[in-house]
Amino acid sequence: MTATPTIHDVHIIGGGLAGSEAAWQLARRGLKVRLSEMRGSGDNMTPAHQSDGLAELVCSNSFRSDDDTKNAVGLLHHEMRMLDSLVMRAGEVARVPAGSAMAVDRDVFSAEVDKALQAHPNITIVRERVDALPAAGLTIVATGPLTAEALAGNIVRATGSERLAFFDAIAPIIHHDSIDMSKCWIQSRWNKRTEASNEGGDYINCPMDKEQYLAFHRGLMEGEKTEFKQWEKDTPYFDGCMPIEVMAARGVETLRYGPMKGVGLDNPFDVTPEFPQGRWPYAVVQLRQDNKLGTLWNMVGFQTKLKYAAQVELFRTIPGLENAEFARLGGLHRNTFLNSPKVLDRQLRLTAAPHIRFAGQVTGCEGYVESAAIGLVAGMMTAAEFAGHDWQPLPATTALGALLSHITGDAEAETFQPMNVNFGLFPPLHEVGKKSRKEAYTNRAKADLASWIAASREAVPA
Repeated sequence: MTATPTIHDVHIIGGGLAGSEAAWQLARRGLKVRLSEMRGSGDNMTPAHQSDGLAELVCSNSFRSDDDTKNAVGLLHHEMRMLDSLVMRAGEVARVPAGSAMAVDRDVFSAEVDKALQAHPNITIVRERVDALPAAGLTIVATGPLTAEALAGNIVRATGSERLAFFDAIAPIIHHDSIDMSKCWIQSRWNKRTEASNEGGDYINCPMDKEQYLAFHRGLMEGEKTEFKQWEKDTPYFDGCMPIEVMAARGVETLRYGPMKGVGLDNPFDVTPEFPQGRWPYAVVQLRQDNKLGTLWNMVGFQTKLKYAAQVELFRTIPGLENAEFARLGGLHRNTFLNSPKVLDRQLRLTAAPHIRFAGQVTGCEGYVESAAIGLVAGMMTAAEFAGHDWQPLPATTALGALLSHITGDAEAETFQPMNVNFGLFPPLHEVGKKSRKEAYTNRAKADLASWIAASREAVPA
């Protein structure tokens, strides 16, 4: 599919989080950008998206922890804010209560990104499907894990190697007014909450006793699941978004030590003289606010491959959800990733065609924030190349630098797997005690990024 040509300095293929962030970083440095997004052109759509909005959030509405003192993803938030990330800007506008995490109203978030890009005079958004890598011209491919088949095949041929593939599952979303709050209560684990919290916390908690939990576990094991095609059967899951029934299959207690753990939650419906604030439930299902109005709540950690009818039947056995109405049921889609340490250089360029960079989840990073972060860096690198500057590598001691280093060569190509940002990717601090190590990592990263920004002409707008 083709569209009317536009005069541009850089062509970005893909209008998800990474492509949108890269476009923003390039445009604010004075470069003309053509942003191609296939959704919104004819009948083009992916198996997981529901709209043609830029930067649509498909799986969860959470950007995870916003703690920049002891958490690696919170540190990544901080670093992206230091570099004027559009994704973090839009996230603040769309923010909803989620304890110490950062969660957003997904519709408001997408609209904010779309509005900012539409309004920028250096960005032209074109609704078109691109089926092949451009033969020339600076290009960023940010098509994500749901790259259209024609382009995906063209990428495989260009790299000369197999891409990685695994399944990613989506959690259900429930209408708030269908939740029976006479059986549930609002509280964040250990009472951690944000200033925007109401009634003492950010999560709705649906408690289970032992008998209810065991019956629920049996239902997960026996429920009808999505059937795989023959070529999909050996495709693994990513642990960070694993279907709940796959976790449950690892052992009857697994969920009680994972998404259904009851520790730190005081059930007000189970008060005794010994526990006047309420006992911790045997197991709990948590719901997190999904939009600013508070009308939609998603089931935390409940990504699933159960068929729709089986989901409704089983999830309505959860106390408080007996009459639950679902705005969206869980689903399953196949993700694809490059073997980036093998086919990309340290600046995210395709070694076989260095005018092309890759960004976002297609590179093998995992998570909304990580995807946007790699888009941000790809945009900065491309701007530097366009200006004829030598790129000054980001310090590996920063979250951005550590994640980038893992993708572009520090990971073993033979065993490369999708990765969230984590302190295991950072250069170690052997002289620091275990209790203060995370804080030491974040302090070092902030100082090193500040120094890099002060010394780098690529870190500020043109």
